Amino acid sequence: MRTPTIPLALLTALMLSGCASTPHYDRYFGSSVRLAQAQQTLYPDAARQRRNVTGVDGPAAVAAYQNYQQSFTTKEDQSGAFSIGVSKR
Repeated sequence: MRTPTIPLALLTALMLSGCASTPHYDRYFGSSVRLAQAQQTLYPDAARQRRNVTGVDGPAAVAAYQNYQQSFTTKEDQSGAFSIGVSKR
């Protein structure tokens, strides 16, 4: 039986040449992510400025965060969820 060494070598070389160079894709790799991040940043120079943070004080923020975390563990009663629009006549 003849072994197909030449066609197999050509096929391997063609398959590997497809991964050899992607200069167009490599040049712009990640640019859409960087652009989206730059467009969504409210204050780009916030790290360089020493301004006081205004908004919620510490204890209120901690309480709000604990309330938020607890909302995932505490199950609320939803017995009336399927009876919306149904009246008792």
